[in-house]
Amino acid sequence: MNITKLLPLLLLIFLVSCNQSGKKKSDLRPTAGTNKAAMANLNLGIEYMRIGEYEKSLEKLDRARAADPDFSGTYNAYGLLYQAIERPDDAEKSFKKALKLNPSDSNTMNNYGRFLCEIDRSEEAEAILLRAAANPLYSTPEIAITNAGSCAFKKDRLADAERYFRQAIELNERNPTALLQMSQLSFDQKKHLSARAYLQRYLSVSRHNAASLWLGIQIENILGDKDALSSYKLSLKNNFPDSDEAQRLGKSGSGS
Repeated sequence: MNITKLLPLLLLIFLVSCNQSGKKKSDLRPTAGTNKAAMANLNLGIEYMRIGEYEKSLEKLDRARAADPDFSGTYNAYGLLYQAIERPDDAEKSFKKALKLNPSDSNTMNNYGRFLCEIDRSEEAEAILLRAAANPLYSTPEIAITNAGSCAFKKDRLADAERYFRQAIELNERNPTALLQMSQLSFDQKKHLSARAYLQRYLSVSRHNAASLWLGIQIENILGDKDALSSYKLSLKNNFPDSDEAQRLGKSGSGS
């Protein structure tokens, strides 16, 4: 998956960590010990990154670093930015710098692990993601475990992926990413009723996106609920007409 599609989720996680910085030592160094100018510019840099204004984001992150060169959160954000603009060497240097300044920052470990998975260094990715999840001060270990599952899934290690997704769901039964991944994994294993059940659980906690609608189309194509199938197709065409999934639907007609 393209990093630009992941940025909203990654930045949401990052912002949550920033907001909790005075409470969770594993996330970011307490705000009280950080220059206010650094925090203000960091937040602006994150916001510009979220909307795709990468040059402005870099400018604000540079200002944050100048105001406080030792704040790990800035380097974590640099890592995400460089990943987004496809500068992997700079991204890795930034994540490593953040962890050098704050070795127990599970938020950075999670982002670094996702980055490593994206560049096909899955063993390293999995190790650092599980390290992040094992931190007792990390408030959302299910996120890192889900990412470890996604990395295993990408490498067709289905048993490991399923184990991680189930563990993540046990920690948080409202984990949308793990639920959707379990639906896809179940479908790939031809467990179609299970795939439907996980997709329904996903929909109880999150909204449809193009990928979930396409999965629903594939599931109902096999299970034969014509009303659900028509609903999924219509929603995909109307709400995500420019998506790859909608283009595939247009070409195949049936969605198979």
